[in-house]
Amino acid sequence: MQCPFCGDEGNRVIDTRLARDGSEIRRRRECEECTRRFTTRERIETMLPKIIKRDERREAYRRDKLLGSIERACVKRPMSVETVEALADRVERSLQELGEREVSSHILGNSILDELGRLDEIAAVRFASVFLNFQDSEAYAEYFASLGRAAESRAGRDGPPNAPTPSRASRK
Repeated sequence: MQCPFCGDEGNRVIDTRLARDGSEIRRRRECEECTRRFTTRERIETMLPKIIKRDERREAYRRDKLLGSIERACVKRPMSVETVEALADRVERSLQELGEREVSSHILGNSILDELGRLDEIAAVRFASVFLNFQDSEAYAEYFASLGRAAESRAGRDGPPNAPTPSRASRK
């Protein structure tokens, strides 16, 4: 491991911790040359499928691109960085579980929409407006209606039939 400050390769591990979700190892290191400390994160490298774009181009999956699109949808919404990272982890896990070498961007986008819809309806609408290419107010109205139907079906499975959904209860 090369020191990011002086470039020396000699360093020692001071502390090692497992992330809360167990997906990565965080190591605190100290450079033997300049004595400055830095943190490294180790994550198991997994093979993620290539993404087939709408115009049939194939593109390597990029986590930074996924996080960027989620973060843009969540601007000024009450969603922590940890929540966004966990959402990205769940989407990646679902891609891995498909076991495919190539996956349509439509499948990836729908997976993100499902996750965002459970967490924050406004962020989901923002993402959907770009992903689904809304052209008019009717498209927004239809999407809001579909979110309402999904929330009602979740409430039916998770509780009494007339129980308010968590997102609506928090508005009162």
